[in-house]
Amino acid sequence: MTTFMLKPADVVKKWLIIDAADVVLGRLASEVAKLLRGKHKASYTPHVDCGDNVIIINAERIRLTGKKRENKIYYKHTGYVGGIKETTPRKILEGRFPERVVEKAIERMLPKESALARQQFSNLRVYKGNDHPHEGQSPEVLDIAGRNPKNCRSIA
Repeated sequence: MTTFMLKPADVVKKWLIIDAADVVLGRLASEVAKLLRGKHKASYTPHVDCGDNVIIINAERIRLTGKKRENKIYYKHTGYVGGIKETTPRKILEGRFPERVVEKAIERMLPKESALARQQFSNLRVYKGNDHPHEGQSPEVLDIAGRNPKNCRSIA
């Protein structure tokens, strides 16, 4: 008996659309990372990009549980001495690019520092509003909020 290894030419990719309105960020990110890697498929092969293309809409309406919206701190370093910068999810979500919170949460759940992870992450499209330019791919709607009551939080 041999182990089945999928070849890149045999990969069948689907297009999925997810509405992120009132969905908890971490739960959404873990599901999307699994879809991007292809771990939900029976033909999953670790060294091949066999995941699906994922479109996320309404990224500005994502929910964070507890007081993470104000108290969680994201750090980045400029590369210069004393160049550490910090920001909160609230500042990012109220800013010009609210989809970055969702993108970074998903990116940090993929494998680090590999060409395959970069290729898998390029299959993600995140939009802050309800509109997206991918109608031609006829994406299937995937309801993350309906899978588990904990996935969806209303405004508190």
